[in-house]
Parts: sequence; C-alpha cells; structure tokens
Amino acid sequence: MLVSAAWAGPAVLATVNVIAQRRLSGEPPAAAGELLFAGGDWLLYAFLTPGVFAISRRWPLSRPHLARHAMVHVGMSLLFCVAWAGAGTLLRVALTPRALYYPAPLYFLSWLFITFPFGVAVYLCMAGIEHAIRYFEEARRRELQMARLAEQLTGARYAALQAQVNPHFLFNTLNTIAVFVRDDDRAGAVRIVEQLGDVLRRTLSRHRTNEVALGEELELVRQYLAIEQARFPDRLRPAFDVDGSVLRAAVPSFAVQHLVENAIRHGIARRSDAGALTVRARRAGDVLEISVADDGAGIDEAAPPAPGHGLENTRERLRALYGERASLTVARGPAGGTVATLRVPYHDPPPEPEDVAR
Repeated sequence: MLVSAAWAGPAVLATVNVIAQRRLSGEPPAAAGELLFAGGDWLLYAFLTPGVFAISRRWPLSRPHLARHAMVHVGMSLLFCVAWAGAGTLLRVALTPRALYYPAPLYFLSWLFITFPFGVAVYLCMAGIEHAIRYFEEARRRELQMARLAEQLTGARYAALQAQVNPHFLFNTLNTIAVFVRDDDRAGAVRIVEQLGDVLRRTLSRHRTNEVALGEELELVRQYLAIEQARFPDRLRPAFDVDGSVLRAAVPSFAVQHLVENAIRHGIARRSDAGALTVRARRAGDVLEISVADDGAGIDEAAPPAPGHGLENTRERLRALYGERASLTVARGPAGGTVATLRVPYHDPPPEPEDVAR
C-alpha cells in the first residue's frame, strides 16, 4: 500500500510539468481534463502495483527456478503494459476525448507501443522493490529468530545445569561419594568426583552455539549416565547403538541429554527393578535419526503431556532451527516403555567462534 501511495509523487510532478510547459511555450493554460489525465495516468499504476507484488511473491526470482520465473515476469510485464495502456485509453476517452488523434482502438495500439519500453521497466522496478522489501523482512525475521535461538540456548544451558546440579542431584551424588569413602572405596569416590566435574565442565564450557557434534553430545550423556549408574548400579542398564559415521553430525545442543534425563526420571525411576535405556543413532538419507528408548511404565498417548519434560521447548528449538524438516515424537515402545525419536537434517555443525578466528 505504501508503494502504491508513492505513485502520487510522479502524478503530482506530471501535472506540474504540464502547467510549466504551457507557460514556457506561451500556450493557454491546460484544461482541467488534461491535468487530471496527466496525473491520473500515473495513478493508474498505483492500482496495478498490488498485482505486481502478488505475482512477485508467487514467482520469486530465486533459485532453483530463477530462469523459469524470470520468463514469467517478462510475460507479465507485457501483460501489465497492455493493462496500463488500456486503462490509459479509457481515462483519455473519459477526460479529454478531443485529444484522441486516432479512433479509440488505434489510439490504444499507439499508446500500447509507446508504453512498452517504459512499462516493462516500471514493472521490473516494482518487482525489484517487492523482492527488496521481502528480503529485508526475511533478514529481520532471521535476526529475531537467531535472537530467540540464543535465548533458548541460554535457557537450555541453564535448564541442563539445573537438572544436573539441582540440590537433589548434588546431595545424592555427594552422598554416593560419602558411601564410597566410608566403604574405603577410594577409587570409586575419585571416579564419581571426576565424572561430576566432567559433567559440570561440559555443561558450563559450551559456547553459545545452537548445534554441537553428536559425539560431543553423547560424551555429556555418558558422563551423566555414569553418575546415575554409580548411584544405582543395579537399577540402570544403559546401552548405546550408534553408527560411528554419524558422530560428526550436528544435533541441537543438550537435546539428546534432555531426552535421556526424561527417560530416567519418568520411565526407569518408576520401576521397582532394573531398567534398560538405549540410545540409538543412524543416518537415513539426508536425515539423522536419534532415539532414546526405555523399558519403563510407558506413556498414555491419550493423556495430555506431563509438565516439566521440556519437550515443547525442544520442539520449538527444532522449528526455529530447521522448520518443518525436523521432528520430535514420543510414543509407546513396541515391547512397552517409551521411545523418543529425534529427526534432524543431516549436516556438520558450524565451527565455533574461536575456531573461525583462528
């Protein structure tokens, strides 16, 4: 609408030009109809501009169909010249019929050929303005998206830290260390202290990046599971089935760790006996598929999701990072329990900021 309104500028200038030319040549002042036609002919394109914008949105000049869409715009520019010339002819007939130097049909053809060179250029300029506005809006949208991702990453980092370093977790871990010391198991106490330190270091030292390599994410998961397994050596049986070729693939930071944490808290912790947790990762074409399965009580798929899982936060990050190309599903396993499946486009993670600097 703003671009359409901008045609008032050329309309005013064209009207002023007619008045000035009459005075400079000493001719009588222009009639009202002539002045209205001079400005009105430009304003006609204000009504055509929304159509140009709609066509530009429908057939954008971008890959992979750049050549095909360019031909569409060339054809549309000629059609818009016909529309402009036809509307101009009708406006001339309505305002200054005496100025028709040909019968109306011939005047239309004459006006059409006059309009072609300039009309095509005007159409392409309008299409260019639409593309520029759209690219500017997309750039702003990407900036907002990146800011939202940074905020979500910060929240994920602290959520992971809170989940791993909450008072209960620290208390239970320290209590486990105390048991090892009381039983004179110094090696066990040292091992769990080192594992706790490694979890803290990995959680706190991650850079503000939205993605990490799968191998790095799994190392955090292994250290987290090692601490939980030290506390419950007879209740937790973790296993990994990961194709070594996908360890360099990118995954959202902390995403797999959150799924493992949910499986322990809401699956295995509800069992009275030992429970198994399996992390699998494989590549299926252009998709990286990661699943976290437990043999706990399973979920009621008809019931609303329980609060505190953080699954919606993970889904929101997936939508922001990959759009519709990623998904996170949680369903009952074939043999019971729960299976959470994460699917993301397969690609390498971006280099970290200091790596770029080096």
